[in-house]
Amino acid sequence: MEYRYGSHTVYQIEYHFVWVTKYRYKVLSGEVAERVRELVRQTCEAFEIRIVKGVVSKDHVHILVSSPP
Repeated sequence: MEYRYGSHTVYQIEYHFVWVTKYRYKVLSGEVAERVRELVRQTCEAFEIRIVKGVVSKDHVHILVSSPP
């Protein structure tokens, strides 16, 4: 368990997100999977969200993140 600290806060908030493609089509491979990874990383950096774990499968994306309050 790792706590994160802000100027007036101590927190450990984690979210588990799962995104699924429409009809579970297996389209997340190759360049598309790399682009999804890059977009998730950029979005998390913009909002100061730390990625704990993440997996891009052929038809879904799992991501566990830690975010500030």
